[in-house]
Amino acid sequence: MNFRYANLSTCSGVTGLVVIIDVIRAFTTAACAFSRGAEQIVPVSTIEEALEFKRRVPGSMACGEVNGLPPEGFDFGNSPTQVMKLDLRGRALVQRTSAGTQGIVRSVKADMMLAASFVVAAATVRYIEKLAPKNVTFVVTGQTRDGGDEDLACAQYLEACLGGRSPHAHEGRKRLEFTVVAPYLERVRDAPDARIFYDPAQPEFPETDIIYCTDVDRFDFAMLVKREKGLHVIERVYP
Repeated sequence: MNFRYANLSTCSGVTGLVVIIDVIRAFTTAACAFSRGAEQIVPVSTIEEALEFKRRVPGSMACGEVNGLPPEGFDFGNSPTQVMKLDLRGRALVQRTSAGTQGIVRSVKADMMLAASFVVAAATVRYIEKLAPKNVTFVVTGQTRDGGDEDLACAQYLEACLGGRSPHAHEGRKRLEFTVVAPYLERVRDAPDARIFYDPAQPEFPETDIIYCTDVDRFDFAMLVKREKGLHVIERVYP
């Protein structure tokens, strides 16, 4: 298995299996939304697309952020802390974020996409192993914004697992060993994008979001991105 890396500036040309990574916070939030009962998540590029989807689809909800905060007309933001308090059973969500959803919509040549973060790491690894692709491209979505070391750390961790340097037992892949995964998680906590979550003067950015973002393998599903009727749709899949 060969591994390649791209970012928001270069992902439009990538092909094959593409793993779009956004740890803080889009694809941590998305996984949390599935755990709260969301049926599907439609990632889009703009606020207008999100609000139009919400208008057209009865019962749907818009979530996400611009500059970290939910725009007017959105039902909730991009916070896993917030999402874990919601009842989303049966809901279709439309998600717009500044990095993660942009990576999906810009990867126009990808043959297959997965959305990933640490909370679904092992399930993502198992799903990729079943596919056994020759090449895997990781899109480090935060790289063009603030360096995105949290996303790069996740990509490198997934590569280590897929490359046979797995820090946990191959059979089952239930829970990663903290002593080995810890350096990757420290990079999340120390990333520039995480700093605002430690500022008590910014309560709209709760520190608990970073706790969720570093909760490795909290969920046992991967997040597959499909193209349906001109839209991208994220669905949870069990490897």
